[in-house]
Amino acid sequence: MRTETAGITRANEGLDGITWNILGQIYVPKTLTEHSFSWHATFPPGTFVPPHAHPTQDEYLYILEGRLDFWLDGEETSATPGDTVRLPMGKPHGIFNKSGETAKCLFWVSPTRRLPDLFQGIHDLKEQTPDAVVALSAQHEVNFLPPPAA
Repeated sequence: MRTETAGITRANEGLDGITWNILGQIYVPKTLTEHSFSWHATFPPGTFVPPHAHPTQDEYLYILEGRLDFWLDGEETSATPGDTVRLPMGKPHGIFNKSGETAKCLFWVSPTRRLPDLFQGIHDLKEQTPDAVVALSAQHEVNFLPPPAA
């Protein structure tokens, strides 16, 4: 794991030049230590992160552009620029861009745990199929919820 150093991660750069494609979204890592991990995310219209929970991390989003819709512990809500979204450890949540426009936000989790490894693993999948992403996520402390009954 990295030791934090003083400095600036520039707007269009990720740590070590990394950019991940995760389920159609673009994630650019900005900070990484064992205690905290942050990344800039771009959500094109219609992209989403299915409902899941992080049993070992608190997760946060700060909305920079656009609107994101959320399923938070069974309730639907949305967030717009300037809003901070709090996703406590163990609470189920899903993130959806239903706005028809690109949304951008800054995510961070604490502690870091295995999330950067998960993102690299998903990025490296030949096909990001739901079953492959769910199986890999379970190995990295992110638990996707079963789809709702039809």
